[in-house]
Amino acid sequence: MKKITFLFIAAIITISCGDDVKKSSLEELNAQKTILVSKIDSLNAALKSVEKEISKLDSDKNLQSVTILPVKNDVFKHFLEVQGVAQANKNIEISPELGGTVTAILVKEGQKVVSGQLLIQLDDSSIRNSINELNTQLTLANTTFERQERLWKQKIGSEMQYLQAKAQKEGLENNLSSLRTQARKMKITAPFSGTVDEIFPRLGELTNPQMPAVRLLNLDNVYVEADVTETYLPIIKQGTETVVHFTSINKEITSKISQVSNYINPANRSFKIRINLNNPDQSIKPNLLADIKIVDFETKGIIIPTSLVQQDQNGNNYVFTLVAENNEQKVVKNMITVANEYNHEIYISAGLTKNDILINAGARFVKEGDIVKISKE
Repeated sequence: MKKITFLFIAAIITISCGDDVKKSSLEELNAQKTILVSKIDSLNAALKSVEKEISKLDSDKNLQSVTILPVKNDVFKHFLEVQGVAQANKNIEISPELGGTVTAILVKEGQKVVSGQLLIQLDDSSIRNSINELNTQLTLANTTFERQERLWKQKIGSEMQYLQAKAQKEGLENNLSSLRTQARKMKITAPFSGTVDEIFPRLGELTNPQMPAVRLLNLDNVYVEADVTETYLPIIKQGTETVVHFTSINKEITSKISQVSNYINPANRSFKIRINLNNPDQSIKPNLLADIKIVDFETKGIIIPTSLVQQDQNGNNYVFTLVAENNEQKVVKNMITVANEYNHEIYISAGLTKNDILINAGARFVKEGDIVKISKE
């Protein structure tokens, strides 16, 4: 470029330093004019040539800057979003089987207990007294029966005396067994291992079978239950992938549907699903709200950001890509088929390949056929 510029300047100096125009006849002046016009035309041609070379060497100066984004070829998932509620597999309120006065509360709220552990003792003094009385009667009845049995085996005494002694002994045994069963029912015990969440009665209060005494929880295994509209019945099956997010505790768990109800609620035309979850840290509590995402579409293919898709005047979707041509970056308009969309991403079923390069920033300011430059920003 320096060489061409030098030649151009030298030509101008040559003209400016040429022989002075001499006053002469009209014919001579016209001849000089013709020579000068010819030199001007030659210089204009040289100037255009220089400008062309400058344009080539500084071609990026006026080109539109764009950034690029490779096409992503990956698994695309679309999710159905519903809301559910967490429940515990073992979450019960224990009520006494018999009414009675609370004489002892042997655990505290928040305490861990094991299966069979005594939680609350009700007043069973009258039952224990009856048991002691029956034990005394049963001792005598056993002695009488054993004596009558020996006599009967020796053919001494009547059969009726033997049978009466036997019946009395067995009756007392049955009564004693019934009282012992009643005594056990005056003890409220843990049916499974867990944590005492709440104790309802106070010491000395009277309880009855209609009143809960203890709430016992085991949160090692919980589940989330949700209602899903019947429209999705053909799609949602046992084993369908889900993502369960508990907003309140900022916890997300990937799991699968454990159970799909066979009953459709006529009130809201929905069916229930259940998702079993492990809860080793016991952070998931009963009745905790959960946002559930259920996979209802999944495939592998071309995925691009939603923001890159544009529409023409006929409503057809397209994106701009770049192709290298003569050492330049040329804009190409690709008509695409949008198959599905989720979370700001679009699955493209036609119109792009995995090797295409998308125009990202600047895509709204170019048109098909433009030559652009790639910015690294």
